[in-house]
Amino acid sequence: MNRVRFQHMKPAIIFILLFILPYFVLAQDNSEQEAVMLNTLLKSKQYETADKAIKKLIRQNPASLKYQLMQARVYREEGQLENSRKTFERVLNSLPKDEAQIRELASNLYQSAEYDQAIEVFLEGRKTLNNNQIFVFELLSLYRFKRDKNKLIDEYLNALSTMPQMLQQAETVLPSVFEGNSDYLNLQNSLLKRIQKDPQNESYAKLLIWQYVQQKEYDMALRQLIAQDKRIKDDGTILFQHAQIFVANKAYDTAIKAYTYLLSKGRENEYYLPSKLASVDTQYQLLLDGKSTVKDITILAEQYSGILEEYGKNTKALFALRKLANLEAYYLQSPKKAETTLETALQIPGIANTERGEIKLELGDIYVLTGQPWEAILQYGQVAKEFENQNIGTEAKYRSARLSFQQGNFSYAKSQADVLKASTEQLIANDALNLSLLISDHLETATDTLALKMYAAAQLLQFRNLPAAAIAKLDSISILYPKHSLTDDILMFKSGIYIKNKDYNTAAILLKELIGHSAKGNWADEALFTLAGLYEDQLNDHEQAKILYQKLITDFPGSMFVAEARKHFRKLRGDNIES
Repeated sequence: MNRVRFQHMKPAIIFILLFILPYFVLAQDNSEQEAVMLNTLLKSKQYETADKAIKKLIRQNPASLKYQLMQARVYREEGQLENSRKTFERVLNSLPKDEAQIRELASNLYQSAEYDQAIEVFLEGRKTLNNNQIFVFELLSLYRFKRDKNKLIDEYLNALSTMPQMLQQAETVLPSVFEGNSDYLNLQNSLLKRIQKDPQNESYAKLLIWQYVQQKEYDMALRQLIAQDKRIKDDGTILFQHAQIFVANKAYDTAIKAYTYLLSKGRENEYYLPSKLASVDTQYQLLLDGKSTVKDITILAEQYSGILEEYGKNTKALFALRKLANLEAYYLQSPKKAETTLETALQIPGIANTERGEIKLELGDIYVLTGQPWEAILQYGQVAKEFENQNIGTEAKYRSARLSFQQGNFSYAKSQADVLKASTEQLIANDALNLSLLISDHLETATDTLALKMYAAAQLLQFRNLPAAAIAKLDSISILYPKHSLTDDILMFKSGIYIKNKDYNTAAILLKELIGHSAKGNWADEALFTLAGLYEDQLNDHEQAKILYQKLITDFPGSMFVAEARKHFRKLRGDNIES
């Protein structure tokens, strides 16, 4: 077949292929030019010409293995697979004990996109040089390029046997090629085998801990951390850092166990006090996550009180005062105690201005709970004036508008909300817009006004952390004022209450109802985003989450939720998104 093609070629081309190109190759000692020549011949399927040229080069350079590699390629392109393999094996069996020459041979193969053979040369080169740690970076690059996850794992573990500095790179690269739990389990199994053979290698132990964290197996990670802490007689630094990681990932129970272990090291340990404070703070996070009983809350309040007794009421313990006040106000139904606690906090000298402003806002909220709205307005006003054009000042103005709404002073609340709609703080601007629309959309009749007052009262009940009473108040609106215009607002409000109380299924039902009959309403985009989040994080239906995120992106391109929706959609689709 080759001869037939050859006979139909123009004489000038035949002359170039048979005479000029081979001569050019012989005259030039340049691998790149030789490769170009070979590629030209192979692309035009002139295998016989290429074979003759390469064999001539081999005769003239019998010690050069690169021409034998070219010969193997010619055979393979021509379909002579057996001859190709035998030729390549002769090269492998003849590798010189020279690192540079081996690397050059593998490089030639890589440039020809013969990645598997390049890998074989590197691996055989290790045997020839009797060095299992050589060519690590080249092999890692090849395995990563080929996305050969198992070989990549093995090579990183091989590297970590002598190069602990490779650990950070392994923790960065492996997630970029891993596609699911099975890949992490393969890593785990390989690590456990290595640890059995080399239990003193701390790099393996660290990577195993990292793997457990990636898999969200936080208790297993903690078990390894405690074993490591005892083995290397650490001062607790590594464990304390990981406890913070557990908190960041909302693994509060595991974090508390970690802090408890650190406390067992005794008061003389530098992490004793930080662990004690962090443990209490983590229990507070558990409370906010809805996983604490009344008994737990009472114990937590006592712990904050204990911190204040032990360390005094000063700036270092200010966080304990603020969180104790929050427990008293919203969980122990003792707003008067909370009021006293925060008033005491404001008397502490040396408080930073911003923190003082935050405490005043918290105190203003508690004045609302204790039936002192004018005192609350005073606190909000002071903060708004002191922090004009700052986020905390804008927040104070919004809280003042919200309180006016809850009191039924709709005209003033709307005027304030209309000003805040232009805020550079997007969340506040969005809340202000919703408040303004809520008022303007539901004051057309006397009945609407009465229904809106009940709705405002329900907001106040929820603000006081009385969700059952708030829902009852909302439900009574429909009974007393049928066919009112607050239906969508009530659905959104109630769904938020159920989400806070971890009743995700009920919340989803309400959000679906809202989306179903309010495709372009005030709450439609937020309802879509919220429902998509429920499917993604709580209801474990990622396909439905993708559908909802896509609908939000398509139907509401101007929504403030679009940017986040796009990120979540791409993540669920499997895109490799850099953090």
